[in-house]
Amino acid sequence: MPTKQDYYQILQVERNASIDQIKRAYRKAALQFHPDKNPDDRQAEQRFKECSEAYEVLSDPNKRARYDQFGHEGLQGAAVHDYAHMQYDDIFSLFQDIFGGGIGGAPRGSRRRSERGYDLETQTQIDLRDVAQGCQREIEFTRQDICPTCSGSGAKPGTKRRICSTCGGRGQVLQRGFGGMFQMVNTCPSCLGQGSMVDKPCPHCDGAGRSPLQRKIVVKIPAGIHDGQAVRVRGEGEPGDDGGSRGDLHVYVRIQEHPFFRRQDHDLVVDVPISIAQAALGADVEIPTLFGKSVLHVEPGAQFGHVLKLKGLGLPDVRGGRQGDLLAQIIVEVPRKLSRKQEQLLREYAASEEHGVLPVQKNFFEKLRDYLVGTRTESDSPAAAGSDAHKK
Repeated sequence: MPTKQDYYQILQVERNASIDQIKRAYRKAALQFHPDKNPDDRQAEQRFKECSEAYEVLSDPNKRARYDQFGHEGLQGAAVHDYAHMQYDDIFSLFQDIFGGGIGGAPRGSRRRSERGYDLETQTQIDLRDVAQGCQREIEFTRQDICPTCSGSGAKPGTKRRICSTCGGRGQVLQRGFGGMFQMVNTCPSCLGQGSMVDKPCPHCDGAGRSPLQRKIVVKIPAGIHDGQAVRVRGEGEPGDDGGSRGDLHVYVRIQEHPFFRRQDHDLVVDVPISIAQAALGADVEIPTLFGKSVLHVEPGAQFGHVLKLKGLGLPDVRGGRQGDLLAQIIVEVPRKLSRKQEQLLREYAASEEHGVLPVQKNFFEKLRDYLVGTRTESDSPAAAGSDAHKK
C-alpha cells in the first residue's frame, strides 16, 4: 500500500490546530478539489478524498490522539471510511454539517439516500510465513451501527417519528425563483430532507439513529497475498439507509520485512555470503528457508552475483497457480583482515596466477589495451594538434 501523506500537511494546519481550524481547513480544501469544480481531473478527485480522510481522523479526538502518537500505524482497528472507493457525493453527505450550501446539487441536509451502506477500511500485519501458507487474523474495529435503543429511528423508546408538516413527508419544498416566475425544489429546512422529524430524540444516540459499535471478527487471509492488497469482508461495513444492505469491510494487508528474504513476485531472494576459497573450490553451504534450513551446493568457480535456484521454496500464487522458487544469490566476501599465514599463502597464490586463463580478467585487459591504443591515436590526430595550437 502506498505511503500516506501526513494528515496535517494535507489540510495545511498546525499539529496543535483546534477543531474549528481543522473544520475550516477541510471545508476550504474540499470545495477547492470537489470534482464538480474540476471535471475529469482524477488528481483533484484523489486530493478531495485525501482531505476527507484526514478530516475524519483529525476531527475525532480518539483517532487524532492515536494518530499523533503512532502515526498511520496507530489507526489499525480504528476503521475509517473507505474513501478510495466512495463516490464524492457520498463523502459530502458524511460531513453535511460542515457545508451550508453545497455544490454539485448537495445543499445543506440533503443526505442522499443510498440503497447500500458505506464501506470501511482497516489494516493488519502478517509475515512471509503467513503469506506462504495463509492465515487468520482477529480484527477489531468500530463502526457506526443501528442504535440498539431506538432501532435506528432516532426517536425515544415509546415514541415515533412524525411526518414533517412543512414538506408533508416529501423532504423537499418548492420555492419561487427570480421574479416569482419559476419554482425551484429545495431541501426542506425543517426535516433537512428526511421527510420526518423526531420530537423526543433517543437518549442513547441523540436522535441520530446510529451509535458506535465495537466489532471483533476473524478474517481469513489467502496464501500468496501481496503487500497492500485487501481482503473484502462482505456485510461488515455500515448499514444502509431505509433498510438497505450493509457495506463491506476492506482489510488491507501489510507484510513485515524479513531478516533474510526479499520478495520478487512469487519468488524469494536470499543473499548467501561465501568465502573466496569456497567460491574457488566449491562448497555445500547451509541456507535458511521460510520453514527451516536447506543445503545449497555451490560449484567450483562460483562468481559474485551468481544466482542458484531452489525449486518450489518460494511463495504460492494467490490465484492458486504455480509455486515460486527460492533464489540464492552468491555474495563472495573478501576478508578485510588477514593473518600472516593467510597473507603469505595468498601472495604465493598470486605469484602463481595466470591472468590469461581468467576469462573476465582476460577480456577486461584486452579491451583496456584497445582503448588505450585508440586514445593515443586520437591525441596524435591533426584535429587534436590544431586544438593544442589554438590554445597556445
